[in-house]
Amino acid sequence: MKTSCAWLPFAVVFFLPSAQGQTPSRQFALKAESPKFWELVGHDASLTRVASGFGFTEGPVWDERGFLYVSDEEQNKIFKVLEDGGKEEVISLGDPDGNTYDRQGRLIDCASMLRSIIAVTPEGKYEVLASKFEGKKFNSPNDIIVGPDGALYFSDPTLDLVKGETQEIPFQGVYRLDEKGQVRLLTKELTQPNGLAFSPDGKRFYVDDSKQHNIRVYDVAPDGSLGNGRIFGTEVGGPHEGVPDGMRVDEAGNLYVTGPKGIWVWDAEGHHLGTIEMPEQPANFNWGDADYGTLYITATTSVYKLRTRARGYVPYLRAGNKAKYRRSRPSEPR
Repeated sequence: MKTSCAWLPFAVVFFLPSAQGQTPSRQFALKAESPKFWELVGHDASLTRVASGFGFTEGPVWDERGFLYVSDEEQNKIFKVLEDGGKEEVISLGDPDGNTYDRQGRLIDCASMLRSIIAVTPEGKYEVLASKFEGKKFNSPNDIIVGPDGALYFSDPTLDLVKGETQEIPFQGVYRLDEKGQVRLLTKELTQPNGLAFSPDGKRFYVDDSKQHNIRVYDVAPDGSLGNGRIFGTEVGGPHEGVPDGMRVDEAGNLYVTGPKGIWVWDAEGHHLGTIEMPEQPANFNWGDADYGTLYITATTSVYKLRTRARGYVPYLRAGNKAKYRRSRPSEPR
């Protein structure tokens, strides 16, 4: 629909000083493609580096006690990252990747080198929840979320398949793991499935494909099966600028997906609203703080945080916790 005046894309650029006091080759910037972007991220939003000195960060999960779990795929550890930037080792584990809490409050990890989905205990041990589909080893589980039914949903590309090991499953699938340990294949039509998300009403399921540089969306049937798969959006950039990877939604159903130069923000209809450009390429992010209104972003060697105007949809929170964080959120517009 045409309007009487045109809206031009607008960008706000901020510079983060490098450790040597020089301007880095990439900067934090807020680049809007639609005025709706500013309803989700304020013009004056600032990016804060929480911690650095990692090898390659992934899998952030906020804990309401005030810290963040973060995987380091190069140092082969999962850390607690404290608000002051301090790090505490939780477990030493070959190539940990995406993480989530489940409805029981357990920390669940995609253990790429183990080719398994595991639960990590507070004592730094782990329990294998699933490692095979129809008797064959997974490729390299990558990302994992809790579904509206409480089951775990995860992607299994070959992106981190251990060198020298055999790919036993002849496709890259997306699976559902229930509380009884039963694994069900949901789709195998993607080439390298990665980040996952459900819409807040549970009727849509999103999966991005790091090789195809796109995001697919499916309708979710009452029995949990997927149908009507279609392209939701495409994120194409230059060489080494990043690909679709981690993915989250907010309570209004807007979709946030890593992509070229940072985090792309989409509305539920597939319109690209804008991009949060980052000084380091992000692999993943998650909602955090008491009201789950801050994005905690794992970007290469660092962890950052960005306050938003949105409310994160966090599917593993129990109803009581959801009510608590809603009460902690200011009701007036910011």
